[in-house]
Amino acid sequence: MAKEVLLTSEGLEKLEQELEELKTVKRKDIADKIKLAISFGDLSENSEYDEAKNEQAMIESRIAQLQAMIKNAKVLDMENADMNSVSVGMKVRLKDLDFDEEEVFHIVGSTEADPDNGRISDESPIGKGLLGHKVGEKVSIPVPSGAVINYEILEITID
Repeated sequence: MAKEVLLTSEGLEKLEQELEELKTVKRKDIADKIKLAISFGDLSENSEYDEAKNEQAMIESRIAQLQAMIKNAKVLDMENADMNSVSVGMKVRLKDLDFDEEEVFHIVGSTEADPDNGRISDESPIGKGLLGHKVGEKVSIPVPSGAVINYEILEITID
Protein backbone atom coordinates (compact mmCIF):
# COMPACT_ATOMS: atom_id res chain seq x y z
CA MET A 1 0.00 0.00 0.00
CA ALA A 2 1.28 3.47 -0.87
CA LYS A 3 2.24 5.87 1.87
CA GLU A 4 -0.45 8.34 2.86
CA VAL A 5 0.50 11.93 1.98
CA LEU A 6 -0.64 14.49 4.57
CA LEU A 7 -1.55 17.80 2.97
CA THR A 8 -3.30 21.01 3.84
CA SER A 9 -6.01 22.01 1.37
CA GLU A 10 -3.59 24.72 0.14
CA GLY A 11 -0.87 22.10 -0.38
CA LEU A 12 -3.19 19.85 -2.38
CA GLU A 13 -4.21 22.80 -4.56
CA LYS A 14 -0.53 23.61 -5.29
CA LEU A 15 0.17 20.01 -6.31
CA GLU A 16 -2.87 19.96 -8.58
CA GLN A 17 -1.79 23.25 -10.20
CA GLU A 18 1.74 21.95 -10.78
CA LEU A 19 0.35 18.75 -12.31
CA GLU A 20 -1.93 20.71 -14.63
CA GLU A 21 0.96 22.97 -15.71
CA LEU A 22 3.17 19.96 -16.47
CA LYS A 23 0.47 18.11 -18.39
CA THR A 24 -0.72 21.04 -20.48
CA VAL A 25 2.14 23.52 -20.92
CA LYS A 26 5.37 21.63 -20.25
CA ARG A 27 4.43 18.52 -22.24
CA LYS A 28 3.64 20.67 -25.27
CA ASP A 29 6.87 22.65 -24.90
CA ILE A 30 8.99 19.51 -24.73
CA ALA A 31 7.18 17.97 -27.72
CA ASP A 32 8.03 21.11 -29.70
CA LYS A 33 11.69 20.87 -28.63
CA ILE A 34 11.84 17.23 -29.70
CA LYS A 35 10.30 18.04 -33.11
CA LEU A 36 12.83 20.84 -33.61
CA ALA A 37 15.74 18.60 -32.57
CA ILE A 38 14.59 15.85 -34.97
CA SER A 39 14.56 18.38 -37.79
CA PHE A 40 18.32 18.83 -37.29
CA GLY A 41 18.84 15.31 -38.65
CA ASP A 42 21.19 12.53 -37.47
CA LEU A 43 19.87 11.60 -34.00
CA SER A 44 23.02 9.66 -33.06
CA GLU A 45 25.00 12.89 -32.63
CA ASN A 46 22.17 15.27 -31.82
CA SER A 47 22.72 16.78 -28.34
CA GLU A 48 19.54 18.88 -28.59
CA TYR A 49 17.52 15.70 -29.12
CA ASP A 50 19.21 13.91 -26.20
CA GLU A 51 18.66 16.88 -23.93
CA ALA A 52 14.99 17.19 -24.93
CA LYS A 53 14.40 13.46 -24.36
CA ASN A 54 16.03 13.69 -20.90
CA GLU A 55 13.85 16.67 -20.05
CA GLN A 56 10.79 14.76 -21.25
CA ALA A 57 11.69 11.84 -18.98
CA MET A 58 12.05 14.16 -15.98
CA ILE A 59 8.67 15.80 -16.69
CA GLU A 60 6.94 12.44 -17.07
CA SER A 61 8.55 11.21 -13.86
CA ARG A 62 7.33 14.28 -11.97
CA ILE A 63 3.83 13.87 -13.43
CA ALA A 64 3.73 10.27 -12.18
CA GLN A 65 5.03 11.35 -8.77
CA LEU A 66 2.41 14.11 -8.46
CA GLN A 67 -0.40 11.79 -9.55
CA ALA A 68 0.63 9.25 -6.90
CA MET A 69 0.81 11.93 -4.19
CA ILE A 70 -2.61 13.32 -5.11
CA LYS A 71 -4.11 9.83 -5.23
CA ASN A 72 -2.77 9.04 -1.74
CA ALA A 73 -3.45 12.49 -0.28
CA LYS A 74 -5.15 12.89 3.05
CA VAL A 75 -6.32 16.48 3.37
CA LEU A 76 -6.16 17.71 6.95
CA ASP A 77 -9.53 18.74 8.40
CA MET A 78 -8.54 21.85 10.33
CA GLU A 79 -12.14 22.92 11.03
CA ASN A 80 -12.58 20.03 13.46
CA ALA A 81 -9.01 20.06 14.81
CA ASP A 82 -8.36 19.68 18.53
CA MET A 83 -6.74 22.99 19.43
CA ASN A 84 -5.53 21.70 22.80
CA SER A 85 -2.41 20.00 21.46
CA VAL A 86 -0.01 20.33 18.55
CA SER A 87 -0.89 18.33 15.45
CA VAL A 88 -0.12 18.43 11.74
CA GLY A 89 -1.53 21.53 10.04
CA MET A 90 -1.18 23.82 13.06
CA LYS A 91 1.01 26.83 13.69
CA VAL A 92 2.96 26.78 16.91
CA ARG A 93 4.46 29.84 18.56
CA LEU A 94 7.39 28.83 20.73
CA LYS A 95 9.89 30.39 23.05
CA ASP A 96 13.43 29.06 22.62
CA LEU A 97 14.40 28.83 26.29
CA ASP A 98 18.14 28.73 25.58
CA PHE A 99 18.24 31.93 23.47
CA ASP A 100 15.13 33.69 24.84
CA GLU A 101 13.72 34.10 21.31
CA GLU A 102 10.29 33.40 19.88
CA GLU A 103 9.82 31.23 16.81
CA VAL A 104 6.74 30.22 14.84
CA PHE A 105 6.53 26.92 12.99
CA HIS A 106 3.75 25.61 10.79
CA ILE A 107 3.73 21.81 11.18
CA VAL A 108 2.99 20.25 7.78
CA GLY A 109 3.36 16.92 6.02
CA SER A 110 6.76 16.24 4.47
CA THR A 111 5.50 17.12 0.97
CA GLU A 112 4.81 20.72 2.00
CA ALA A 113 7.89 21.26 4.19
CA ASP A 114 9.79 24.48 3.55
CA PRO A 115 11.99 25.18 6.59
CA ASP A 116 13.22 28.53 5.22
CA ASN A 117 9.62 29.75 5.44
CA GLY A 118 8.80 28.21 8.83
CA ARG A 119 6.98 25.16 7.40
CA ILE A 120 8.49 22.11 9.08
CA SER A 121 7.65 18.49 8.49
CA ASP A 122 5.87 16.39 11.07
CA GLU A 123 8.66 13.87 10.40
CA SER A 124 11.49 16.30 11.26
CA PRO A 125 13.00 16.10 14.75
CA ILE A 126 11.42 19.39 15.87
CA GLY A 127 8.06 18.68 14.21
CA LYS A 128 7.92 15.19 15.68
CA GLY A 129 9.03 16.49 19.08
CA LEU A 130 6.23 19.06 19.25
CA LEU A 131 3.36 16.77 18.24
CA GLY A 132 0.88 16.07 21.02
CA HIS A 133 2.18 18.76 23.39
CA LYS A 134 0.01 21.54 24.84
CA VAL A 135 0.30 25.29 25.46
CA GLY A 136 2.46 25.98 28.50
CA GLU A 137 4.44 22.75 28.22
CA LYS A 138 8.20 22.78 28.05
CA VAL A 139 9.66 20.41 25.47
CA SER A 140 13.28 19.27 25.04
CA ILE A 141 13.99 18.09 21.52
CA PRO A 142 17.23 16.34 20.49
CA VAL A 143 18.35 17.38 17.00
CA PRO A 144 20.73 15.60 14.59
CA SER A 145 23.72 17.79 15.56
CA GLY A 146 23.59 16.19 19.00
CA ALA A 147 22.26 19.33 20.68
CA VAL A 148 19.00 19.55 22.59
CA ILE A 149 16.67 22.48 21.92
CA ASN A 150 14.41 23.55 24.77
CA TYR A 151 11.11 25.19 23.91
CA GLU A 152 8.05 26.42 25.74
CA ILE A 153 4.83 26.25 23.72
CA LEU A 154 3.21 29.68 23.86
CA GLU A 155 0.34 29.36 21.39
CA ILE A 156 -1.28 26.87 19.01
CA THR A 157 -3.32 28.21 16.08
CA ILE A 158 -4.60 27.12 12.71
CA ASP A 159 -3.69 28.96 9.54
